Amino acid sequence: MKSAELLKDAFDRVKEEVHAAVEGLSPDDLNARLDSGANSIAWLVWHLTRVQDDHIADAGGLDQVWTSQKWSSRFDLALPEDSTGYGHTDEQVAAVRVGSADLLLGYHDAVHQQTLRYVAGLDDAALDRVVDENWTPPVTLGVRLVSVIGDDLQHVGQAAFVRGALQRR
Repeated sequence: MKSAELLKDAFDRVKEEVHAAVEGLSPDDLNARLDSGANSIAWLVWHLTRVQDDHIADAGGLDQVWTSQKWSSRFDLALPEDSTGYGHTDEQVAAVRVGSADLLLGYHDAVHQQTLRYVAGLDDAALDRVVDENWTPPVTLGVRLVSVIGDDLQHVGQAAFVRGALQRR
């Protein structure tokens, strides 16, 4: 298996889990928080998708899907357009409300497609390219992509947990 195939498989698994966590949920369930300090499914999936969008665009010299395909205006959140959810307060988490599962999945699927187009062109040598010198050691593209996948899987697992808790209520 080549590196690009491995990355595609990992990002495909993220997409499958996002769909499993979101499909069929009402806006009330998507936006529900188990308590005032908890993240909603909407916030978790929006955040993991925003971070993936931001990091893939940065690494690949691409435009973010969020702005280039006007998802930011479709979501119409009371947040700065460049917000990814990193460091959000409880109030900012609460501001991420979605009107439908289709909106959330549409954005995720659009980011997924850009991600797959990008990783399809990568070879092993590309993964060694330094993409962030603000860390010791500097972060390579390979490390950044694995970090995104790991973060995505953690957040989608949290969304699946919230879905299960809501369904047991």
